[in-house]
Amino acid sequence: MSQNSITIKHWSEADKPREKLRDNGARFLSDAELLAIIIGSGTQDLNAVDLSKILLSNVDYNLNELGKLTLSQLTHFKGIGEAKAIKIMATMELGRRHKLAAGKHQNKVTSSASVFDLMQPLLGTLNHEEFWVLYLNNSNKIVSKIQLSKGGITATVVDVRLVFKKALEVGAIAIILVHNHPSGMLQPRQSDINLTEKLKIAAQTLEIKVLDQLIVTEKTYFSFADEKLL
Repeated sequence: MSQNSITIKHWSEADKPREKLRDNGARFLSDAELLAIIIGSGTQDLNAVDLSKILLSNVDYNLNELGKLTLSQLTHFKGIGEAKAIKIMATMELGRRHKLAAGKHQNKVTSSASVFDLMQPLLGTLNHEEFWVLYLNNSNKIVSKIQLSKGGITATVVDVRLVFKKALEVGAIAIILVHNHPSGMLQPRQSDINLTEKLKIAAQTLEIKVLDQLIVTEKTYFSFADEKLL
């Protein structure tokens, strides 16, 4: 009998994912073992852990990439039906929301890194571009955060008037601009530079500071302030 044909129920108690989690805690399980608990069962030829390993290997063991897979892409894998695919998608979304909820407790901007930590769960894995504005008070606390526009793969349109209309409404004295590059390219486009300059000029009239413009990708970011482009 091959290893792949041995079902998990025939494993030793210490090796079974559910029992291992129960006795030791979730952090002691591998990604494949956690995923196996989610999908529940394997196929006639593969147990749930081995099926999970195959699934993860196809996304280079990158959970962010796993979270991007659509229902049809997941069900393309042998042994992953619609019910299992939906469980995986729901779990990945819960993970994203958990990370986002943790960021909500951080309402004071201390650095470009703190802005990235706050915005990456929102923007890091999107396949389209979005433009957000953070509005700050005189203590650098975020008083409002809005999505100003949503675009395609390579661009989004920003209405400068709306940026400052909201700033006046919430009494912000400073703003931070944030948008993502789905391509993963960190360097700002000329249009990014032009827009930042346009917003800086408009902000000066209203005595509002543009503290930074961040370009966010899945794993890192580019800060206009850090690179002395403001």
